Amino acid sequence: MANEKIILVEDDLSVSHVIITALRAEGYDVESCKSITERDALMGSTSYDLLLTDVGLGEGDGISSLDTVQANHPDLPIIIISAQNTLNTAVRASETGAFEYLPKPFDLDELVEVVGQALKPKNIRPVEASMDEESLPLVGRSPAMQEVYRMIARLLKNDLSVLVLGESGTGKELVAEAIHGLGHRKSGPFVAVNMAAIPSEMIEAELFGHEKGAFTGAVASASGKFEQAQGGTLFLDEIGDMPMHAQTRLLRALQSGEINRVGGKGPVQLDVRIIAATNHDFLELIEQGKFREDLYYRINVVPIELPPLRERASDIPALTNHFLKLAVTEGLPHKQISQEGMNLLCHHYWRGNVRELKNVIYRLVVTGREDTLSEEAIRQILAAERNEDHAESENMAFDSHIKSIVLGLMANPEKENLYAQALEKFEKPLLIEMMNHAHGNQIKAAKILGINRNTLRKKLNEYQIDPTQSK
Repeated sequence: MANEKIILVEDDLSVSHVIITALRAEGYDVESCKSITERDALMGSTSYDLLLTDVGLGEGDGISSLDTVQANHPDLPIIIISAQNTLNTAVRASETGAFEYLPKPFDLDELVEVVGQALKPKNIRPVEASMDEESLPLVGRSPAMQEVYRMIARLLKNDLSVLVLGESGTGKELVAEAIHGLGHRKSGPFVAVNMAAIPSEMIEAELFGHEKGAFTGAVASASGKFEQAQGGTLFLDEIGDMPMHAQTRLLRALQSGEINRVGGKGPVQLDVRIIAATNHDFLELIEQGKFREDLYYRINVVPIELPPLRERASDIPALTNHFLKLAVTEGLPHKQISQEGMNLLCHHYWRGNVRELKNVIYRLVVTGREDTLSEEAIRQILAAERNEDHAESENMAFDSHIKSIVLGLMANPEKENLYAQALEKFEKPLLIEMMNHAHGNQIKAAKILGINRNTLRKKLNEYQIDPTQSK
């Protein structure tokens, strides 16, 4: 192995010792220092093959101070390490043209591997870094989010298709907005479309546009989402709900780089980056024949998986404070959370993820009377949320049961008199339960049901329900 010379800038002596030991064991010649001033002095007198630098240094910022280094050593590969594990840090590191960014705590074997890769002949030209932490849409410093930030940073200078995966409410659209707003297409439009919200028969016109008279109601020509996103980014949310006929046209558009309006005569060339998102299991959809496998591989060039909030509970305090500040900008009163209240938030399950947390915080801000929101106030809001979820679950279960009844009746080869059959499926158990509730009292049961007593008696006879057997 060649005896490449590495300079390490790290003011934490314990971290510095571990890195030096690992790199020297690989045969590298490592020289270390603790400050930007020492770094500049060493680099002014010695030639190095790689710079490994921390960000938070006592006398300054390890990233913003790289301008001079890169001006004097334009071909020097740089690896940045940092405990400032935010999207801002990952993006700033990427914008310097650094070979790699590793958030602390990092895997030592990975660091050694990255150093070996960086010392191969590769030159990445730097670009000017300028980021505002407050303008970034994603919040959190958990290890799971650090990996998301690293992936976003790698996508800012290219147009690779991205597939964002994650449960509902995890912030998939925020990832798409970050890739667009921080990338080289940020001056172009960002167009988001929810595939689940568009009627199946309108989806092609919505995406690809249409000409006047192309179908009933098309009184004028209209551009679709693809054309509206020209020069920018098209975000296809809930793409797993896209009907098969539209999937075929989307695949053709992605393969050819052009679209045809519905009723149009000529193609329209595309200049659009595609970011898609779903909370579905794609492999299951493909197996069920609900999603084209070739389209899946076309959009899934770079996958980004967003963790559910319960897997990054350490981010909840930062997210909570972010939403409290956001509420103030929207005209709501300034509030803060007690330590006991914050602990309660951190231990909640958050089935609705970040979106649910935001809703709870806003509800607390609106309803809370004290400037500091107590554990009890938060507990009451969370209890109300659970009751709403329970009611919603009951409604969904009821809808599912009704649907199964209808599908069962439809499966009958003799599909006649379905209305009466379906009504019996519902009406008979209703009458039985009502008579049980009224302990066989027909007058009471009829009053609760809001029907005439004679009508009730007729129904009981029709369904052969004996009121005397009621509880």
